[in-house]
Amino acid sequence: MEMIRVTTQDQLKSCFDVRFKVFVDEQQVPAHLEMDEKDESPESCHHFLLLDGERPVAAARWYEYQPQTAKLQRVAVLKEYRGRSLGKELILAMEEQAQELNCVSSILDAQCQAEGFYSQLGYKVISEEPFYDAGILHVRMKKPLK
Repeated sequence: MEMIRVTTQDQLKSCFDVRFKVFVDEQQVPAHLEMDEKDESPESCHHFLLLDGERPVAAARWYEYQPQTAKLQRVAVLKEYRGRSLGKELILAMEEQAQELNCVSSILDAQCQAEGFYSQLGYKVISEEPFYDAGILHVRMKKPLK
């Protein structure tokens, strides 16, 4: 597997392909909710892509949400690649870059069904109650970055 910090439009399109398969096709998130201004170019956000040979199999992104706080988003792994720690690799790669850019903490809005996955990576729930995002229940989670 090859981890890529996205720098080109082609790499970014590969991220979108993975995200659409996971979120739009599989989880029925409306397509117009999947894309936003952080997807306009590779410079709009910090995008990551995991390749299995030439095949895009996982993607994610992050941006500086508040001073020194990274917000991780759109973590997507193709169904047939789940259970291989690829989501963990993406999270750790994003956290590493966030630390390089002086972030001291990381937050994310986790689908409730993925809360255990993020807890194992050191994230703690900080939202009072679960909330809906794109019709799916989520919780906000936070982790200090070392």
